[in-house]
Formats: sequence, structure tokens, C-alpha cells
Amino acid sequence: MSHLPELHDGHAPITLQQLFGEALDAYDDWEPGSGEPTVTHDGQVYPISAVFERMRSCTDILPNNLVVIVKERVTKPLTNEAYDQIPFSTAARVMGILVRRRRRSEPSDIAGLIEMMTQGRPALVRG
Repeated sequence: MSHLPELHDGHAPITLQQLFGEALDAYDDWEPGSGEPTVTHDGQVYPISAVFERMRSCTDILPNNLVVIVKERVTKPLTNEAYDQIPFSTAARVMGILVRRRRRSEPSDIAGLIEMMTQGRPALVRG
């Protein structure tokens, strides 16, 4: 069984950093009601939250293209405007919170899903 790569003294291998970028993309593509997105590493499927959790203690600096993606998702600034360098750990914590919020807002049962889908529309079944 394959596992996500480990950090080494706070540093992530490039494959894990790339997987983090894929997890950000998957978050962006997350359709309502579809459940938490996944990414694949070495043939093994992982929820994006697992990638974000693995990177919570990573001290490597987030590449600028990923900084922009993360900053677009938050309402409060992550850093002082003079410093656009944030560690993966900060981005991972932010994204972990966003995933948990999103999962809580997803209906967990069929009735909730039907209600969400038919909100504002005429009822399909009348009692």
C-alpha cells in the first residue's frame, strides 16, 4: 500500500509539493453535492484533506502561483503585503479549514440533497 510522502525536517519532497497544487485545483473544481475531491499518488487515491493535513508542518515556501490561489480563497490577508512568502504550513492550515467548512455545508443525506437541489423550484412530489 502506498502512502503520502513524509516530510524531512519540515521539508516536503517535490512530489508532495506538486500534489498540494493538484489538491488546490481539485478544491477549485469541487461541485456542490459531489463529496470531497481526491488526488492520486502512486496509484493510491487520497482525499484532498489528507494532502493538506500532511503539509501542516511543512516549512518550505509556497510558490507564488500557489500563493495567489490560496489568497483568493480567504477574506483576511495571510501576510503583510510587503511579504508574499508564506510557508506551505500556513496554506495547508487555511485549506484544511476551508475543506472542513465545505464538508459541513454539504448535505449528508438524500433528503438534504433533494431539498438543496429543489430550493426555489416547484416541488417534484406533492403530498
